[in-house]
Amino acid sequence: MNTGIRNPADFWAGLIYIAFGTTGIVAAQDYGLGTALRMGPGYFPMLLAGLLTTLGIISVLRGLRVQGDAVTRLNIRGIILIAGPIMLFAFLIRTAGLLIALPVLIFCSAYASAHFNLLRTTLLTVGLTAFCSLVFVKGLGIPLPLLGTWFGN
Repeated sequence: MNTGIRNPADFWAGLIYIAFGTTGIVAAQDYGLGTALRMGPGYFPMLLAGLLTTLGIISVLRGLRVQGDAVTRLNIRGIILIAGPIMLFAFLIRTAGLLIALPVLIFCSAYASAHFNLLRTTLLTVGLTAFCSLVFVKGLGIPLPLLGTWFGN
């Protein structure tokens, strides 16, 4: 059966982009957009969602027109090691704090790579954690606890 899809990888990725983009557009409808000079809280999410949807449409069209590779086997390990740490970070940020949640996120996500290196990952973790703590918490004053409620804060 010929479906007309010449590049399944681009086609299916495009549909995923469209799904996420349109979801973002629908979600951003509840926020004020404002103007380019006086942006409201929904302006940037709407802009990003619109760009993602546009890229999705381009990718779907490319999947229908340009010959490409078939979709390969789904890498469950990679999905778990990327999506899992993000969800774990969301849980840990308030309870354990940034100094615990961010290294967990970085280490678990880096482990998904075939080129994982313990020394480089450790150096990256220390550097990113220090950078984020200084810039976001101290510099910008974002109310993220460095140590969370588990440590009596």
